[in-house]
Amino acid sequence: MIARSWIGPIVAAGAIAALVGAGAFWWSRPALPPAATAAPPPPQVGVVELAAADVPLPLEFSGRVAGFRVVEIRAQVNGLLLKREYLEGAVVDVGQVLFRIDPRTYEAALARATAQAAQAKATLIQAEENYKRQEGLAAQKVATQKSLEDAIAGRDQARAAIQSTEADVQTAKLNLEFTVIKAPVKGPTSLVSPAEGTLIQAQQTLLTTITQLDPAYVNFTFTDSELRSLQEIDRSSEELFDPAHVKVELQFGDGATYPEPGTVDTRSRTIDPRMPNAIVVPKAAISQGPLGPFVYVVEPDSVARARQVRLYRELPDGWIVRKGLAAGDRIVVDGVIRVRPGNVVKPVAVAAPPAATGQPAGGKP
Repeated sequence: MIARSWIGPIVAAGAIAALVGAGAFWWSRPALPPAATAAPPPPQVGVVELAAADVPLPLEFSGRVAGFRVVEIRAQVNGLLLKREYLEGAVVDVGQVLFRIDPRTYEAALARATAQAAQAKATLIQAEENYKRQEGLAAQKVATQKSLEDAIAGRDQARAAIQSTEADVQTAKLNLEFTVIKAPVKGPTSLVSPAEGTLIQAQQTLLTTITQLDPAYVNFTFTDSELRSLQEIDRSSEELFDPAHVKVELQFGDGATYPEPGTVDTRSRTIDPRMPNAIVVPKAAISQGPLGPFVYVVEPDSVARARQVRLYRELPDGWIVRKGLAAGDRIVVDGVIRVRPGNVVKPVAVAAPPAATGQPAGGKP
């Protein structure tokens, strides 16, 4: 009975000793070297090779539409205003009758001038006959030299009288035509005009005004810094200015575009709105950092490095870069978030906007 009672404790003590020995062996054995970790492959990024090209430079300004010209309608003859033939404020066409002045006085003047012209013609016939008669008598030594000279003078005076009366007839006809006042241009009229029955004074009474809107001017201005920038572009251009390079589009306040294109008319030096040898960077390639905008440039050894750039103007397809890049540089445009500066990347060429590759841009000028 005594021998059996010690067997359990002895077995337990042996088991504990075995565990302690195994633990000591585990901690005392030499450490195994860590397993080698495989390096990740370089990230794949899309790159674009830049090229310099003449890029259309869009310029946006706020302007005010003004009429091509404003014509003041005044009467050329005096008289009583009989009728206004249009609705005030309405658009009138070229040659449309606007006003009628009482023509009776001028009809009488034309009739009187016509009668005087007929009288002058009769006088000329009489003078011609008298001259022929005196010329014959002078040849026969019957009439005196003075009589012949008087006949010549009478004939010449009658001829001059014909010309004078014909001019009077033409003047009377013009004055009669001036009693009907027509629109010289097409456009809207003013809202104020003299009432019917008003006595009109020639060259003084303003009847109405017509604003010609086809074509029309859009007046705009720009800042001094914009002018210097455009002049710098103009000086760097090697080509002569071509008016075909300038295309003008007019947009209204609601965003609608006027269907007809325009041209630039200025008294100052004309500037070609194209930037020669411009470097255009796609918008996806530009990132913002503490020092400003930058792009990732892939070196020949496939190492991506950040490079600060100076942006000039935004285009529909990208940004014009004034400093920091050159033609032939490869920049990352796809997978920018996977790039770490100074690390190797796997560059893959991707399609770029036309402006970045030197092709004609398809955006609006």
